Amino acid sequence: MDRINVTKTFLPPLEDYQRYVEQIWERDQLTNQGPLLIELQKKLESYLKVPNLHMVTNGTLALQIAIRALDMPEGEIITTPFSYVATTSSILWEHFEPVFVDIEPNTFCIDAAKIEAAITPKTRAIMPVHVFGFPCEVEKIDAIAQKHNLRVIYDAAHAFGVEYKGHSLSSYGDASILSFHATKLFHSIEGGAIITPDQSLSDKVELMKRFGHNGDEHYMLGMNAKASEFQAAMGLCNLTYMEDIIKKRRAVTDLYNELLTDKVQKPVVPADTAYNYAYYAIVMETEAQLLGALQSLENLNIFPRRYFYPSLNTLPYLRAAQSCPVSEDISRRIMCLPLYVGLEDEIVRKVCEVINEQA
Repeated sequence: MDRINVTKTFLPPLEDYQRYVEQIWERDQLTNQGPLLIELQKKLESYLKVPNLHMVTNGTLALQIAIRALDMPEGEIITTPFSYVATTSSILWEHFEPVFVDIEPNTFCIDAAKIEAAITPKTRAIMPVHVFGFPCEVEKIDAIAQKHNLRVIYDAAHAFGVEYKGHSLSSYGDASILSFHATKLFHSIEGGAIITPDQSLSDKVELMKRFGHNGDEHYMLGMNAKASEFQAAMGLCNLTYMEDIIKKRRAVTDLYNELLTDKVQKPVVPADTAYNYAYYAIVMETEAQLLGALQSLENLNIFPRRYFYPSLNTLPYLRAAQSCPVSEDISRRIMCLPLYVGLEDEIVRKVCEVINEQA
């Protein structure tokens, strides 16, 4: 059996991509805010029902630019310990101190009820993560931010296309960021985006991502985060298939839900949420069960992933240890199962059989 990874990049028909590449050759413009990039940004704004979407090279740079564009004095940013390391790295890279607030055990998102206790005079912002595309408690978080005059940056890297109460999950906060990495539900090979409802912040982001200047006029410190026409071409191709991609991923999810024992914690889509089926995460009763299942599956050439391990509050290069017992516990017992377009039912059945034996 061929190797089965936790995900597999969706690739559109080659002729679809080739048509865009031919346009790039004809125009002889490979980057620098080319017409394909502008077209993709507009189509993404329409698809996601958001204003002011700025595509950049990757989601990590999107986080860094969002932090920098808010022009906050150095201090602390409250965030979650349960995420990919880039969430924490972006905070540290921009010379802020991450303050970890533990997570809610069902959605794995930051526990909004614990945020206020972590606020200090040094707190500048809150950076929650919509983990696996499950919505954070956005109303509570935004209310806390307004009460304490804090900024909010949502890491929505997993939440492409997710809607909460009829609104795009990417429309909340001062800014939301997306990742378009090749492993994501929607991808542009590499890529990411910054979304903001604030026009003045949008204007600043637009300058920052391309060196801080417009022509010969230099306005501010910037960086090179421009996405290329080739990335935009892949994004334009993939966007046309999103409805079918989500439909097929939902079918795989439904089969997992049907076959897996109730002895494992299965994902439950929160109320009022139109979900994107980007991940299928299960939590086993013990770490020993998890490790046993992982080994048994790897013996069959099937490779789930421990998303996310370790809990980020335990990273060795942090200035001080912070306790987050829920995140630390779940990070030891959770894994994401293979989920992608084209995953065969036979593989799903084999994965479930192994996990049910270990549970």
